[in-house]
Amino acid sequence: MPTVLFLWIVTLAHGALAEHVCPKPREVPFATIDVDKRIYERGEEIMYTCDPGYSHQSGSRKYTCPWSGKWPINTMRCIPKKCPYPEPMRNGIVHFIDLNYQSLIHFSCEPGYILYGANTSQCMADGQWSGKLPECQPVTCPPPSLPEFGVISYHKLTPGNESVFQDIIRFECLPSFALFGNETATCMANGSWSDIPECRYVQCPHPTGIENGFVNFAVRRTYHYMESVDYGCQPHYVLDGPRESRCEKTGRWSTKPSCKAPCKIPVNKATVLYNGRKIKVQQDLKEGIQHAETIFFFCKNKEEKCGYTIPTQCINGQLTVPSCFKEIGRFESLWKTDPADLTPCDA
Repeated sequence: MPTVLFLWIVTLAHGALAEHVCPKPREVPFATIDVDKRIYERGEEIMYTCDPGYSHQSGSRKYTCPWSGKWPINTMRCIPKKCPYPEPMRNGIVHFIDLNYQSLIHFSCEPGYILYGANTSQCMADGQWSGKLPECQPVTCPPPSLPEFGVISYHKLTPGNESVFQDIIRFECLPSFALFGNETATCMANGSWSDIPECRYVQCPHPTGIENGFVNFAVRRTYHYMESVDYGCQPHYVLDGPRESRCEKTGRWSTKPSCKAPCKIPVNKATVLYNGRKIKVQQDLKEGIQHAETIFFFCKNKEEKCGYTIPTQCINGQLTVPSCFKEIGRFESLWKTDPADLTPCDA
């Protein structure tokens, strides 16, 4: 009987002690335990470590199995590491949603550029992006076709013999040839040149003269594109328009000038204001005035008994005398005062 009682007491004590061991602790996402067992003795310590690519954010990393056999509340938390903001790409675009561990970023190039290198990069466990940042290199264009009888000059973005996206070439034609189409072509995003112009031979007929004028050095021959002739006018006539006329790509001459006629002053006797001076028409303006010139006739304000001026301009041989002007005859001048000699009305 004593033996049976002893065994019962030992069994009961052992069961009581077994109730105070700790079970397997709860798992923490993205973390591991240094000692992973099913049962932990009282006083035994465990430590959590965040997995590669994750860092400890909050809560204790160490926990001890207490006498109660119940683990303390676990607040341990691991969060993914973040990679730095990706560097901007020259002539390219970086696409991403977030910068967390294992996230991917995608690279693409703007139109006219080609990606050299990997088109993706991944955020690694050490918080750095995998691989090397790719580059966007400009699209290249083949040597452009040269128009017949034409020459090319370049405006290049990069040194070297190769033409790249947005390089510009300018076309010129040899003498006597005119350019038809755009003067420039551009290396486009698809690797081809925009439209290439052509050079055509152009000639103009012998230039014709102008009324009351002449052509300077007009040799009777065929004239070529961009050649020009000069025009002049007979004495007292005024050249109106460009002095030079040029052979254009249409095979015609540019606008010719005209010669505008002078104006006779249609009065026998008058004092007028011309170029700021009072002069006698019958003495100083026998030949009249030239086209576009202006003279001022003197008129009389009868009520105020003062004089004022009215301008009139010579327009290609036509000059109108103001209606207020009254010509004073030889005998009338004995008792009438010339309006030019009256006190100015605005004095």
